[in-house]
Amino acid sequence: MNTSGTTLFARYAYPPNELGYCGPDDASVLLRRGSAAAQDQIAEHARQFEGAWAYLEIIAEAAGIADPLDARVVEAYWIGNELLDHVDQNSLVSTLRERFGDQAGASWVPGPPHHGFQVFSVYPWVGLLRRGTGDVALSVLEQCRIRWGDVVAIEGERVRVQARSLVVADGLLELGPALEQTAAWSVDGRTLLPAEAADGSLAPPVSVGDQIAMHWDWVCDVLSAAQVAQLELRTTDQLARTNAGLRAAAG
Repeated sequence: MNTSGTTLFARYAYPPNELGYCGPDDASVLLRRGSAAAQDQIAEHARQFEGAWAYLEIIAEAAGIADPLDARVVEAYWIGNELLDHVDQNSLVSTLRERFGDQAGASWVPGPPHHGFQVFSVYPWVGLLRRGTGDVALSVLEQCRIRWGDVVAIEGERVRVQARSLVVADGLLELGPALEQTAAWSVDGRTLLPAEAADGSLAPPVSVGDQIAMHWDWVCDVLSAAQVAQLELRTTDQLARTNAGLRAAAG
């Protein structure tokens, strides 16, 4: 079943919105389902994400797509697809700097308009990592990027996942070996994925063996093999760009 762009946006945007890191107040809007009115409310909420909405507009314009919440555009930003390659990377940097001004701590190393670019090139955490606040900065980078992994067990409202985490090696960022971590598919009955069983009860929307996407402490999506490949490609590409900037800064 195809997922609408507004629903897909809500799944990935809810975790940081709930924590108060980005977007407007009342993250519960992003948990609404089904009706046209709910979709309209999510769309209006999405437009108030200063950062993410700018990327969606840029991707849509470059691809000739009228709606920034078209599912292809939303997928490009959070996961990655060919639409990212329509955007000139130097123009992206210029446009974002005009919109946001000089973001404190940003490196502005050019890259495609993927969420990973926002995390590693615009947010200050890579710069803070370089200046010695390693544990905190690395933790934020790890949780803020979109991660992927294989579900190995479901325990209550959480899943256990084998996933590669960010590590620092010789002052550079890389993906380490797959290790076990956990994420929530539901919290007190709130879930980002369809999770209703035939009897109306809440049921895990994922199964052992699924490949999933995670943002902060939440399971956001069940991914196809092609989507996992795209997310890995875009992540490793961004890390290579970030590491080039780290080498240059180190002299």
